[in-house]
Amino acid sequence: MNIKRIVSIGLASAMLVGVLSACGNDENNNGASSTGAGASSKVTEAGTFPIVDEKITLRVMTGANTAVEDFKTNEFTKYFEEKTNIHVEWEIVPISMVTEKLNLALASGELPDVIMSMDVTPEQQALYGQQGVILPLNDYIEKYGVNTKKMFEESPLIKPTIMSADGNIYALPAPNECYHCSSRQKLWIYEPWLKELGLEMPETTEQFYEVLKAFKTKDPNKNGKADEIPFSGAPQISQTSLVTTSVENFLMNAFTYAPYNRMYINDEDKVTVPFVQDGWKEGLAFLNKLYSEGLMDPQALTRDAAQLVQLGENPDVAILGAASGPNMSVVSQLFGASGRWKDYVAVPPLKGPGGVQLAQYDPYQVAPGKFVITNKAKNPEAAFRFADALYDRETTLRSTVGELGVDWKWAETGDIGLDGNQAVYKDMSHFGVTQNKHWSQTGITYRPNSLRLGAVADPENPLEAMLYNETKNKYAPFRADIKNILPPLSLTVDQSQEVADLSKTIYDYTNEMMARFIIGDARLDKEWDKYISTLEGMNLARYLEIYQEAYEVRKAAAAQ
Repeated sequence: MNIKRIVSIGLASAMLVGVLSACGNDENNNGASSTGAGASSKVTEAGTFPIVDEKITLRVMTGANTAVEDFKTNEFTKYFEEKTNIHVEWEIVPISMVTEKLNLALASGELPDVIMSMDVTPEQQALYGQQGVILPLNDYIEKYGVNTKKMFEESPLIKPTIMSADGNIYALPAPNECYHCSSRQKLWIYEPWLKELGLEMPETTEQFYEVLKAFKTKDPNKNGKADEIPFSGAPQISQTSLVTTSVENFLMNAFTYAPYNRMYINDEDKVTVPFVQDGWKEGLAFLNKLYSEGLMDPQALTRDAAQLVQLGENPDVAILGAASGPNMSVVSQLFGASGRWKDYVAVPPLKGPGGVQLAQYDPYQVAPGKFVITNKAKNPEAAFRFADALYDRETTLRSTVGELGVDWKWAETGDIGLDGNQAVYKDMSHFGVTQNKHWSQTGITYRPNSLRLGAVADPENPLEAMLYNETKNKYAPFRADIKNILPPLSLTVDQSQEVADLSKTIYDYTNEMMARFIIGDARLDKEWDKYISTLEGMNLARYLEIYQEAYEVRKAAAAQ
């Protein structure tokens, strides 16, 4: 096993490393240039349309989306232009270059009017907001934020989550209160194999171990070959990665609370990390046992997400028994020809040998940093109203689902939603299909629980209902207490600079050692104490202290 290869695809810090140089420009900090097309076009009254009396062009930079054929000719783009009188000039950035392009654009000052869906980090917001490169939105929200203020009222966790340490809001979010996404660290198991071998759904880590042994030795796919892979995964991309397919992501919560962002609040109200806890050591020992006995895919620490799906979609017969991930798409193509995705069912949180049995819980589904207005915007008021209009409920459905009356429709009286209450709308589309009708979650939207759970429970389109029921019945009873959930925090520029270097060093090392402990290249009984002392030498205490300071600031603000 190539340890360097394992480390290279482990956690990478999501923080901005170092301070990027101040960008040179000749605009003032309010962002309104006195010249240029659209500068004189008047903005209409808040909440009315069109947004401007004379058509203007808004230059928008965003990441590519494989589910969208062409943003320029997209039906929603045309619909929204007609509604707002704002034409979008698109700059589409390849997915693999989004982070690099964002950093370069902010540092160089070669900016569009708007940066959308490129995940401008809180650290970047603080730095470039302070420099006047990114505009504060507080005044625009107060004057024009009809839908934004409604959103803040309905979902009170949003506003404090997106506010920078200086009290300004520099970026608008794309809140998506996805019920099943609140517990992303699920485990999916191939149910036909359980039935074939007469096995019960595992409830403990020991029972899971016995199930994997049966998958390996008893030929559950009945092809006469020892080709079954009992358990696999794909490494997590970054500290804050939401694609929780790493082998430890689900299983560690049977030993110690281990959310995907690797930070939480302990019972003493202190910010801490799971990877120094005794339970983490016990979890690594369990994973090493699976690996050493051939119950874990030997490539599970190096596969990428696409390769994991290929395992689940193996032609002719199934060969993958179980893997972790937020939904079945990590192991099988949703609505694919094989239909195998329906046969992977969720395993409830397993109880570990010490009695720990937890489900990761994320109530802060805010998706910050999705829409910023730069100081190049010639009509920032219109740019903000463009954003605010996207939060409207019908507009959100048009931008994420498609055409009203074709891809979705308003629910009729008596239609039942996913949560058993009166439904709001019926989705007649298929998620994940490449199309040119909508933006497929590019752009900002507001999808609270009242909307997400208001989708008609449709037996012909069962995915959302399946995920809702799996989450409610299997994971919600074991959710971690909200007092232990670290809320999103805003760091100052100085804190961000200090955290960036500490974070990279700490997470590079912990991922290297996690891989080495799992494959047995490093022995837990001999090297654990050295591992802990090395982290102490990397100033883990200071890293946690910075987050504790930011956590105290957030608590104080919430108490006011």
